[in-house]
Amino acid sequence: MSIHLVRGDPGVDPVAAAADGIPDLDAELLRKIEQMAVDLAHLAGSEIVQQLGRAVTIRYKAVDPVKVVEQAAKTVRPINLFRDPVSEVDQNVERMIRMRLAETFPTHDILGEEIRDSSGRESDFLWAIDPIDGTTNFINGFPLFAASIGVLHRGRPIAGAIWCSASHALYAGIYHACLGGDVCFDGEALRPRLNPGIRRRLAGEPQAVPDVDLPWEVRKTGSAAIECAFVAAGLLRVARFERPNIWDIAGGLALVAAARGEILTYADRRWQPFSHFEPPAAPEGRIPELRQWHRPVIIGDAEGTSLLGAHHPHRSDDTLSH
Repeated sequence: MSIHLVRGDPGVDPVAAAADGIPDLDAELLRKIEQMAVDLAHLAGSEIVQQLGRAVTIRYKAVDPVKVVEQAAKTVRPINLFRDPVSEVDQNVERMIRMRLAETFPTHDILGEEIRDSSGRESDFLWAIDPIDGTTNFINGFPLFAASIGVLHRGRPIAGAIWCSASHALYAGIYHACLGGDVCFDGEALRPRLNPGIRRRLAGEPQAVPDVDLPWEVRKTGSAAIECAFVAAGLLRVARFERPNIWDIAGGLALVAAARGEILTYADRRWQPFSHFEPPAAPEGRIPELRQWHRPVIIGDAEGTSLLGAHHPHRSDDTLSH
């Protein structure tokens, strides 16, 4: 597959057409939001590159101290307990992003992975940010990680920018798009062209499962944001995410939509087209939060998403609540 950089028809403004009829949104604002997302992704990427390989402070969110003590008493190394790491770089990058957003879009809400901030603004615009997606890869020096910036308007992804440590161009760069626009890489629009001689393409899966009876080979990157960007750029045909967080995929879904890809989510015991994020039902006495959204998602071309959905047909909605 080759990817060509192109420029669109100067006589047509698809961004303006896409924004038409959406309250509080126009082409100028959409482009301003996309550019800010790109700037923030660049900021995050620069910080990540500077810190790569240094001895950074790391903690693990999923460690249960009681289990660690119990395992230690049994003289069993509790390696499997150390999941979902976060580094000081994650936290520092998110703080910098929040400061920049507060200067340019002070009324917009922010949903970040590392910092809980109940702003109470209740804005129609929400920035979903993941300062490092693929932190395990990052802290181990494995060069597959990303910084993801996604922007939602009333829950719908309208813009995204993902700094990726690897790309189709064999160097780090930013995939980005806004509603109605093209998928771009470092400011230039992309047009993937598939090699007709390739009979089996690639698919992203959350587990390295056998790809029996499916027309692709499975790859597990360790970064949902990278897999979204690679689907949008045509490097992966499809990808599936088991229990993603919004900040993992918000920016990526904007890219996939711009690439005219299909987005399916599992709800009401079936795969169905995705339109927007909304808070899941909360226990009595609690306020529903977007932070608790974790529904399975499939992205890719129409045929591929249909095949992958049919291969994962049976789930219980009860297991999807968090």
